[in-house]
Amino acid sequence: MAESSAGERQRVSQRQSKSVEAGSRENERRHTILRAAIDVFARKGYHGCRIADVAREAGVAYGLVYHYFKNKDELLETVAETGWGGFVSRIRAVAEEESSSLEAKVRGIADVAFEAYRVDPRAVKVLILEIARSPAGGHVASRQQAFLDVIRMAADMFARAQAAGQLRPELDPMLCASLLCGAIEMGLTAFVSGLMEDRSPEALDRAKVQIAESFLRGVLPSSAPLTETSWKQESPSSGTKPKVGKRV
Repeated sequence: MAESSAGERQRVSQRQSKSVEAGSRENERRHTILRAAIDVFARKGYHGCRIADVAREAGVAYGLVYHYFKNKDELLETVAETGWGGFVSRIRAVAEEESSSLEAKVRGIADVAFEAYRVDPRAVKVLILEIARSPAGGHVASRQQAFLDVIRMAADMFARAQAAGQLRPELDPMLCASLLCGAIEMGLTAFVSGLMEDRSPEALDRAKVQIAESFLRGVLPSSAPLTETSWKQESPSSGTKPKVGKRV
């Protein structure tokens, strides 16, 4: 009787193990297809991307893509949901850090955004450009919700800073949040669209410093000058001045 019970437990354990392995393979294949979709969307754009291209990039059968996603719109929606979800979590960690000053938080938010581009430029390109270009781009729920979540978090951050005397009293926290998020998004757009020819890590560092400092100079009280050493790197305003031509 004991041997029978032990044998049954072993069979149950084996079935559970196989189920876990199968689930792991499913998740791995799904991730591979999503990663391939990001690469194809970034390279060919939404309109130039075909499911066959994604299957080829992922090294899987054409029909397998449809096993996980019903069409390329759902693929794009999933890419947006996954990408924005991680981004929002990192922004929340910065915005809700109670021990940090407003200046440190603004610099931290810019750092999160530009670090995301440095680590995975193709994914950021898809999130910023290709989703907007798709027929359903303006209605991709995850993109809309994520962007609104970030703005609301930033607005709460500015409201708390204002109550603590770290933000000019006449400014609207929600408008400050919208301006900061818009400046960062447009800064990244300049890189993903190719407007910025230099996309080196140094160029990204200069961009995030310029955006954060330009914003901070407009919102901090006059009694709170910028901390020049907040980032351990040269400010773009320091060093050799650019040469300019003579005025005619």
